[in-house]
Amino acid sequence: MKRIVFLLVFLIPCVCFAAPKADLVLVVKSEARLYLIENGEVFKSFPVVFGANPVGHKKREGDNRTPEGNYILDFKNEDSAFYKSIRISYPNEQDIARAARRGLNPGGNIMIHGQRNGYGHLAPVMQQYNWTEGCIAVSNYQMDVIWDAVEIGTPITILP
Repeated sequence: MKRIVFLLVFLIPCVCFAAPKADLVLVVKSEARLYLIENGEVFKSFPVVFGANPVGHKKREGDNRTPEGNYILDFKNEDSAFYKSIRISYPNEQDIARAARRGLNPGGNIMIHGQRNGYGHLAPVMQQYNWTEGCIAVSNYQMDVIWDAVEIGTPITILP
C-alpha cells in the first residue's frame, strides 16, 4: 500500500527589511566612538581605538595620530593585514598643503579596520587602549557590521 503524502505549502506574507546603509560615518575621538548614521539618525555605534597618540589632528607620517576633519571612505580591502579595512581619504588637499608648509610628509593609508589577522580573539584586550599607527580599530564582528553598512563614497567626519 502506498502512502500519499500531501505537502501543503503556505505562502506567508513576509515584510523584509534591508539592512540600513550609512549616509554618514561620524567618529568622535573624545568619546572613542564611531556612529553609523542614516538620514540624520544613528542606527549603530561602536567603541573604537585610535593611534597611540590620539589627541590632535594628524600632522605628519609617523606621528601616530588619527586625522580630524571631513573625508570619504574610498576603498574597501578584504585582503588586508587586518580583518577587513576601509580606507579614509586622508590626506585631503588641506592636509597636503598644511604638511607642505611645514616641509612634512602628511602620511596616508589611514583605515577603519578590525584586528590584526590571526589575533581577533584578542579584541577584548586590544580594544582597551590606543594601539594603531593612526587608524580607527574595532573588533572583527563590528568591522563586519560597518563593512555591510557603508558603500564606497560614504562621507566620514572625524571630530576631536
